[in-house]
Amino acid sequence: MLDIPLPRRLQGPGNMLHLAFRPEQFIARQTAVAPIHQVVMPWFSPYLVADPELIDEVLVGRSKLFIKDRFTRDLSLVTGNGLLVSDGDFWRRQRRLAQPAFHRERIASYATVMVDHAERLASTWREGQVLDIHAAMMRLTLDIVADTLFSTGVDRAIADTIGGALDVIMARFSDYTYAFLPWLAGLPLPKNRRFHEARARIDGAIRGIIAARRASGRDEGDLLSMLLRARDEGGQMTDEQLRDEAFILFVAGHETTALALSWTWMLLSQHPDAWDKLRAELDHVLGDRPPTLADVPALRYTDWVAHESMRLYPPAWSIGREALEDLELGGVAVPRGAQLWMFQWAAHRDPRYFPRPEAFEPERWDGDLLKKIPRFAYFPFGGGPRLCIGNNFAMLELVLVLATLARRWRPVVRPADRPRPQFSITLRPAGGMRATLQRR
Repeated sequence: MLDIPLPRRLQGPGNMLHLAFRPEQFIARQTAVAPIHQVVMPWFSPYLVADPELIDEVLVGRSKLFIKDRFTRDLSLVTGNGLLVSDGDFWRRQRRLAQPAFHRERIASYATVMVDHAERLASTWREGQVLDIHAAMMRLTLDIVADTLFSTGVDRAIADTIGGALDVIMARFSDYTYAFLPWLAGLPLPKNRRFHEARARIDGAIRGIIAARRASGRDEGDLLSMLLRARDEGGQMTDEQLRDEAFILFVAGHETTALALSWTWMLLSQHPDAWDKLRAELDHVLGDRPPTLADVPALRYTDWVAHESMRLYPPAWSIGREALEDLELGGVAVPRGAQLWMFQWAAHRDPRYFPRPEAFEPERWDGDLLKKIPRFAYFPFGGGPRLCIGNNFAMLELVLVLATLARRWRPVVRPADRPRPQFSITLRPAGGMRATLQRR
């Protein structure tokens, strides 16, 4: 698509259509042009930053010269002004208040809960059962984040409410017509009505959990209790701030891990040799018992599988920033207000750092690969001051859940059921992911 060079007056609409209908092609083609270059789009022309060293400058070296890009800030329609979208002193304060819940010692205490929930799910599966493995992983990680961060179970009705509403919201943000025609959001269209209804349902569910905790007055020692009690020179969080942070950590906290697990099952289905090596490791390390926190260092191949899955299918597939002042980056003049896009989807496929980049090869992570490549050749959790607050939580969950379920079951995603990636806020499998369960 669009292989013939277009006149400049047609490049904007052409690039917009290419991004909307062939995002993989658009990202691969545009990031191969130069380490940084401007792409003509209708109404605005973003700068694509493809070189790891330049990405390092934006996200780390000169991070104070940038804020979140306009598309990320648009998420505040759903998330409020939580950690994902806030900036400046307000973001720094909220990050300090939330950070204690993600200290290594506290995360380690979550390991048993993660395994218990995965074991409970595995006990409900049946040989030959056909299910949407993505939906199953979403429910599992929702239960885990509710239990570990908010010390509360989520009943089926609330889980279905959140899951269905998230589907509507993700579909809205994967519709690029809103990005290029933002005035559409103000029209009384059916899709806009569904979006607002979905946002209200999630908001009601989160506020209900917070209200129940306030009413109980109990200190559960979890994140919600800490946020309720947290004080600094600015006082306590308002109810609105509390809702915003709870929303980000509750909803976004399970979405990305579920996606990483879903794509991992698909990749293992396509590569039986990798599945056999994973099984051999689990048999050797675990035998007939579930994993524990103490087993994690020995589950090396399991960890490689998780890293390789997130290399090929990073749940967070892009990062955006906006320049706060005129600056120069990689020899290119970048004006104040410019939008900068950086794509994990492309960086993780750079053959300079990942030979045979389209191949699923967990063994490539042997020998501390992360120490041998640039910091932003692989960055599934972002980087710099805005590094995902839950990155260690997510990696522990990935390894333990994968080990727990794969010890007993093999979800098989057949070639005909392989979903295409949906480039929305996150990288979702379009239409879910159908799998057939095979008992170990």
